[in-house]
Amino acid sequence: MDNIRLSFNNSRTRLILASMVLSTLLTATVLALVYVTANRSIEGETRSVVSAELTGLADEYERRGLIGLLTAIERRLPSAAERDAMYLLTDRFGATLAGNLKQWPADIAAGSGWVDLELRRADNDQLVPISAASIRLPGGERLLVGRDALARQQFDRVLLRTVGIVLVIALALSILTGWLFTRLVFSRLSDIANTAEDIVSGDLSRRMPMRGTGDEFDQVAGTLNSMLDRIEELISNLRTTSNSIAHDLRSPLSRLKQRVEALSDPTKTDQDRDIDVARATTEIDHVLRVLGQLTEISRAEAGVGREQFETVELEQLVRDVVDLYDPVAAEENIRLVIEGTAAPLSGHKPLLSQALSNLLENALRYAPEHTEITITLTDDGKEAHLSVRDRGPGVAPEDLSRLQVPFVTLDPARTERNAGLGLALVSAIAHMHGGEFLPQDAAPGLKATIKLAHL
Repeated sequence: MDNIRLSFNNSRTRLILASMVLSTLLTATVLALVYVTANRSIEGETRSVVSAELTGLADEYERRGLIGLLTAIERRLPSAAERDAMYLLTDRFGATLAGNLKQWPADIAAGSGWVDLELRRADNDQLVPISAASIRLPGGERLLVGRDALARQQFDRVLLRTVGIVLVIALALSILTGWLFTRLVFSRLSDIANTAEDIVSGDLSRRMPMRGTGDEFDQVAGTLNSMLDRIEELISNLRTTSNSIAHDLRSPLSRLKQRVEALSDPTKTDQDRDIDVARATTEIDHVLRVLGQLTEISRAEAGVGREQFETVELEQLVRDVVDLYDPVAAEENIRLVIEGTAAPLSGHKPLLSQALSNLLENALRYAPEHTEITITLTDDGKEAHLSVRDRGPGVAPEDLSRLQVPFVTLDPARTERNAGLGLALVSAIAHMHGGEFLPQDAAPGLKATIKLAHL
């Protein structure tokens, strides 16, 4: 009993049974409609022919009287067997006058409508099923015209047998179809499940198999693979960040520890202690700055703040940020140039301003004097592109992908001013807005672009 219960709890079994039941019901319904339609068609045709013959014989009686009617019936009898036609004419007392039936049925009144009954043939005294209609003539005679129903009954039996065979074949085909369908579906699901188990076991390099058919399974697999790529990237960044945090914070914390310990040195003068306190404060500010930037990156990656999205006029936002950095650029003899336009979009205005500020600070750090930094806006209807290009030394193509990794900086001398988190925050803000961060070697200089989706 447990095995039966387990088998019916199996999704594959339930799908096969559902396919079998639905296919069988559909086939049975179609065959039943065919059976009923065929029977009604045959019955309607029979009634139409019999009614026409009754009308014709009645007209013959009106024109030529009883003799004419007898002649008309006798004229039809030679071909009656071929047509399965049945005729019976009796007088008012029930005596048979003409026809191929022996006697009038005792329980049938003339003119009682369409009836199905069994009567004996006059030629061989055989009891046959017939479908007939009757009328009473003006002289009291009774006329019955019908058709032998034996052929129709045989047709019904053949049709029912055929329906049964077709149902059995349909049942077998539905089971086969259900099995093939579930085999196709569950083989794809099994591939995905096996790959997922490997990923859960720690093999993050595995990806969902795709067969290149472009069907829904390939679409789901493609979406899952994109998600896995993103997860692998985030985990890799997390590992890098963890290692970098341990490296970057160890030095300032060690120096901070030394400064604090130095405060207890009795040989120190008040002036020396003030210097140590100032340096310790600087180290604390650096640690807090790094932790604050890490918090902003993690919040942006997690999408925290989406509830604060509003309509942002990108052109105005760019002008405001550029106005803020114009004096800094002017001190370095660098000109900031704004080009292009973009439609308003829904976004987090303070974070977008922060992203542009980080791009401009990065560009100002490496732009030579007497050059310009170009801020370009473009819009294709689906995404807005915000680019900042300098004319500095640029970045080697193999290093471009490392720019958005936290704590990674291509500057050989990392300082408290540059902890390698600025562009990582830009990338996180772009992802938060449904886009991405794309650095490119502009030769000369670096072109840093953030794509922002029109959500």
